[in-house]
Amino acid sequence: MDRPKVGIAVILRRDGKVLFGKRRNAHGKGSWGFPGGHLEGSENFEDCAAREVREETGMTIKNSHFGAITNDIFTDEEKHYTTIYMVADALEGKPKLLEPEKCERWEWYAWDQLPSPLFLPITNLLKQHFNPFDV
Repeated sequence: MDRPKVGIAVILRRDGKVLFGKRRNAHGKGSWGFPGGHLEGSENFEDCAAREVREETGMTIKNSHFGAITNDIFTDEEKHYTTIYMVADALEGKPKLLEPEKCERWEWYAWDQLPSPLFLPITNLLKQHFNPFDV
């Protein structure tokens, strides 16, 4: 296992719900996760969050801010990530499936009715009793 990579996950809020995508690629395949990806060199967290949401869903965000961080070790895949969670509000429009090789579909869920199975970083986030509507 190399040094940890830095991932940005965007908890996109709208009307009391958050956006989840069903992962299609090998990393977390079949689990539900937030839009996001890798932090690029010289990129700040807010810009990365906006870029990843735009690339994956075509949506724009506002009020982007830091929410939490998790240390995620995928032992079976021999991967290690530090995941930074950004919380943001979704502007108008429906999420589009712009990277169908990575995500099967997008759906909105209430925070107390999350889909299953969840991507490992989100499971780790929930252990912190994090709530995106409290930050």
